[in-house]
Amino acid sequence: MVASGLPIRNENRHAYELAKMSLKILKSLRRVRIRHRPGSHLQLRIGLHTGPCAAGVVGLKMPRYCLFGDTVLMAHRMESSSEAMKVHMSSSTYELLKAYPDMIIQPRGDIELLGKGVVRTYWLVGATD
Repeated sequence: MVASGLPIRNENRHAYELAKMSLKILKSLRRVRIRHRPGSHLQLRIGLHTGPCAAGVVGLKMPRYCLFGDTVLMAHRMESSSEAMKVHMSSSTYELLKAYPDMIIQPRGDIELLGKGVVRTYWLVGATD
């Protein structure tokens, strides 16, 4: 789980920063080989969602910075309904990324999400340099 704009707000740049990071992670994973499976490489699904959340440190023996709320659940739904080596994002993230012409986005269409019903989603395909 990764968040941008916490604890210091960064206006609407959080979507762009996470989109760029996601693409860099996928690019770097193409070089990771699995020793016991020649010809295979590590695969990952990424989900992006934008919205409010609560955050705080939880635990005494082993404190952790945790995120809570519907935004976290929706980001998880984006990841779990994604495909290998793709970035799946919600319409709220798409609305913010439209302001950045270097982001290459394709509509995925409407999908059924548990607890959310039918939602419109998008693929982050890449970025121009």
